Amino acid sequence: MKYTQLGRTGLKVSRLVLGTMNFGPLTDEADSHAIMDAALDAGVNFFDTANVYGWGENKGHTEEILGTWFAKGGDRRDKVVLATKVYGNMAADGDAWPNHDKLSALNIRRAVDASLKRLRTDHIDLYQFHHIDRSTPVEEIWQAIDVLIQQGKILYAGSSNFPGWKIAQTNETAHRLGSYGLVSEQCLYNLAERRAEMEVIPAAQEYGLGVIPWSPLQGGLLGGVIRKEKDREGGGGRSATGRSADALANSAVRERIQSYEDLLDKHGLAPGEAALAWLLTRPGVTGPIVGPRVKEQLDSALRAVELELSDEVLTGLDEIFPGPGPSPEAFAW
Repeated sequence: MKYTQLGRTGLKVSRLVLGTMNFGPLTDEADSHAIMDAALDAGVNFFDTANVYGWGENKGHTEEILGTWFAKGGDRRDKVVLATKVYGNMAADGDAWPNHDKLSALNIRRAVDASLKRLRTDHIDLYQFHHIDRSTPVEEIWQAIDVLIQQGKILYAGSSNFPGWKIAQTNETAHRLGSYGLVSEQCLYNLAERRAEMEVIPAAQEYGLGVIPWSPLQGGLLGGVIRKEKDREGGGGRSATGRSADALANSAVRERIQSYEDLLDKHGLAPGEAALAWLLTRPGVTGPIVGPRVKEQLDSALRAVELELSDEVLTGLDEIFPGPGPSPEAFAW
């Protein structure tokens, strides 16, 4: 495994981030534990979750699965850089109550204590804001975060799904208050969705935030979906579902994905591994989040860390999936 610093911090993290969103809803506890053991054995030390994972009536269950894994001992907790998130309403569906969501000081205090209990740990390494809160002053958020840092309950704060202007506002406020500020931004970023290059990633680089892309395969669209579709027709694969199926219904998207898969076939590359390897070449990227449902998906992601993409492949990928260009030149002179 290769490692890098998380943004401007001294914290060393693996260049793959183990995403846990499938743990509980799609992967049972035993298999989730096996995947985490395999990831740790491979040197992956950066695990990402969120308090709402588990969803619906099972919100919090994913954190509980991590907690039972940590409780097995074997230095599991000490070896992991643990990241979770706060924002979503954790009350039972249909039983929402004021102040049980978003980023008020009250909810942050309540949410971190609940996460610590579910995770069976005394601290969270990276506590991330899952979304912007338009109602809470940034000063209040940093006051709450600084208290948690002083109490030893969290070490660093990060953002997720923040626009560039909000990263700037949040860290300028932190600077004025003497707080350390955000150290990471978790955003939607992949070959097929490059809008983050316009403002989010430049802002993150300017303020020393590590970029952690989520959905690196765009919901499976970049994972060889057409090839799998053909295999299914031959009796050996499975059809596209969810976002992939919806996207492929668009003929222009299907044509682009076919060109993508043809390019990688020409060079003997697996689409999913190439898409992850491409992200690892991008400026500012700490590491993409991979969310395996089964161990085989983790094995594929691990191969991407060692994959070197040739200039010819990188040029071809840019031609198929051109980025938006630099800001403001992309929309101005």
